Amino acid sequence: MAVTADHAIPNRSPLIAFLSRWLLTTNHKEIGTLYLCLSFTLFFIAGAMAMVIRLELFQPGIQFAEPLFYNQMVTMHGLLMVFGVVMPGFVGLANWLIPMMIGAPDMALPRLNNFSFWILPFAFGLLLSTLFMEGGAPNFGWTFYAPLSTTYGPPSTDFFILGVHLMGISSVLGAINIIVTIFNLRVEGMTLMKMPLFVWTWLITAFLLVMVMPVLAGAVTMMLTDRHFGTSFFSAVGGGDPVLFQHVFWFFGHPEVYILILPGFGIASQIIPTFARKKLFGYHSMVYATIAIAVLSFVVWGHHMFTTGMPLAAELFVMYATMLIAVPTGVKVFNWVATMWRGSMTFETPMLFAIGFVILFTIGGFSGLMLALVPVDFQYHDTFFVVAHFHYVLYPGAIFGIMSAVYYWLPKWTGNMYDERLGKLHFWIAIVAVNMTFFPMHFLGLAGMPRRIVDYSLQFADFNMVASIGAGMLGMSQLLFLYIVVKCIRGGEKASSRVWDSAEGLEWTLPSPAPLHTFTTPPKFPTPEEDYQHE
Repeated sequence: MAVTADHAIPNRSPLIAFLSRWLLTTNHKEIGTLYLCLSFTLFFIAGAMAMVIRLELFQPGIQFAEPLFYNQMVTMHGLLMVFGVVMPGFVGLANWLIPMMIGAPDMALPRLNNFSFWILPFAFGLLLSTLFMEGGAPNFGWTFYAPLSTTYGPPSTDFFILGVHLMGISSVLGAINIIVTIFNLRVEGMTLMKMPLFVWTWLITAFLLVMVMPVLAGAVTMMLTDRHFGTSFFSAVGGGDPVLFQHVFWFFGHPEVYILILPGFGIASQIIPTFARKKLFGYHSMVYATIAIAVLSFVVWGHHMFTTGMPLAAELFVMYATMLIAVPTGVKVFNWVATMWRGSMTFETPMLFAIGFVILFTIGGFSGLMLALVPVDFQYHDTFFVVAHFHYVLYPGAIFGIMSAVYYWLPKWTGNMYDERLGKLHFWIAIVAVNMTFFPMHFLGLAGMPRRIVDYSLQFADFNMVASIGAGMLGMSQLLFLYIVVKCIRGGEKASSRVWDSAEGLEWTLPSPAPLHTFTTPPKFPTPEEDYQHE
């Protein structure tokens, strides 16, 4: 047995012991906690940047944010939310839950797991440090299109490029670790088609990460060589093509959208059956639909580029493929609704967030179908309609997914129950605020208001005011979430060994599985045929 740092160096100060525990830990639960704490911290930083954006847009005219600073806030908010909040949040949940769900003692590569995490604070430190540099932070949008990011990017762009490289390295190493863990450390008898849906969605997400993060690394490396080494990948002057950057970026960027949402699908598939007190409807179809979504995500990147002058045949292919990807997504929504149908449902906080996820994500999916149509996209491209669409997909899909998971598993993590009354209050404030913030943006986009522009016409003032008030409510609700989590960690009513079995007095009588260490023979899992007979 390996000697831990605590035994190796006796009589250390409490500070040294604390630092060595958290800096050198290889425990999957502690690393998962570190990921979640980093995600939560960056959530407030990126949220503060969103507040700056919405305060500026509260009324027409330039209030306090000069156009350059406004675009810096837009860029940093998008980058931090995508790479610093959602991805580390889901990786933290994967670290906590996957080993326990598959009966593994830990992740397969614990030291690599530690290394994967500790890359990230340096990556985001580099990114945030650009705010204090001469010329300011990157101001070219989170999609960093060339030539804005190459020819015209500020000097801090080089730090941004290095930060993105570090994020990519962390993601790929973490994904490899998850794949190896799932394939090699499952408890005997657990075949792939008996794994929980959260494990399945993360396995598919990990493969997506391994395949697309190197593409992003290639894009930012070509940016770097264009800026400093005389190449012309994205410069028309030297024979390159700025549209090439869009192809490379979106070949990464569209699978990335599903990297941000698939673990949320897995979380909803764990939570909804618990509070419906029914088995998940259509387990096998859920697995195959997730695989279909992942495969199709690689052939639809062109729908971000309809206005760049693509050939008509390419536009038609991408349009049909984008509409096709709605089919497996619809299968998932149907299965969640069928799971709830005639179930003995109760509405604790995790279930409320999961239902909010299903409903609002579906609205985002419908607006995505509108944007999949070429003539419609020509009208809505680069308007606030697009902002409304991807926030309806990602805020309820990713952020609500993470929040529902935290409420669902927090009693198991801490041994204490969170305050259910405050949790429900958090949900209702959040659901009202999300719709106040993002629904008016549909109308702003339909009326032609462009995104990423600091000022706007008087005709857009009322909807922008409503959206800004909603954003303020949404930001305040997260302070309540922080209070609930800290209060639960510090103490409170003790959670039972089976937290959700008797919610609201309804007993769920499925037998409890024996602890892994008590198995004298391999556990027997039902075959698919037995499952069907049971149904």
